[in-house]
Amino acid sequence: MSIIAHLPSTLILWDVDHTLIENGGVSKATYASAFELLTGRAPSVRPVTDGRTDFEIMHELLSANSVDAGEYVEIAQFEGVLVEAMKRNMSQLPQRGHILPGVVEVLALLSALPGAVQSVLTGNIASNARAKLSAFSLDGWVDFDVGGFGSDGTTRSSLVGVARRKALKKYGATFDQSSTVLVGDTPLDIKAARDGGARIIAVATGVYSASQLAEAGADVTLDSLADTDRFMTALVSLRAGLAC
Repeated sequence: MSIIAHLPSTLILWDVDHTLIENGGVSKATYASAFELLTGRAPSVRPVTDGRTDFEIMHELLSANSVDAGEYVEIAQFEGVLVEAMKRNMSQLPQRGHILPGVVEVLALLSALPGAVQSVLTGNIASNARAKLSAFSLDGWVDFDVGGFGSDGTTRSSLVGVARRKALKKYGATFDQSSTVLVGDTPLDIKAARDGGARIIAVATGVYSASQLAEAGADVTLDSLADTDRFMTALVSLRAGLAC
């Protein structure tokens, strides 16, 4: 594909759920398990997850189930139960979920480019993000040393700067607004890119339509990653500062 020769150094930050994989409801089950481990009872109200960090999800889950969340002020207070809950549910991931169309092809193509640094920007804590991707053998395509995870902060927007600082430390490369591209499926992914100073390619593979994502301010909106050529054209055009 000739267009890949025109991609300069780029930090590509992938969302996980509904962008790279469909988890088949395992994520919601994991948060419910974490709630039960924390409180000793099952939640009657299920968690709202799309685009949120693990801290936000657990905080909202507690409040929605009439548990005072005031004493929980940092993600470290939830990490133990989140890790244990994922261990209990991880075996269900490949049974109930699947890799989304085009993901393997795009990850493989980008991994062959010397200027492309691929990692993750997700609300999941790092260990659970790795567990989800490893369940589908996708973990080898991304550099977990330079991602932004729910274990790095309580708000998604703050994770863009986290990922950039990690990339600078590891690679000695500075990635700015023009050279940092998020790929996600929710308006909160778009907000994170805008607030964090990055470009955003939105894919309509979650609960939001392409028109909703475009209205939310995505630089580029795709129906999915199935069309590898279209994704790469969009990525190169964003890096060149061209309208897509």
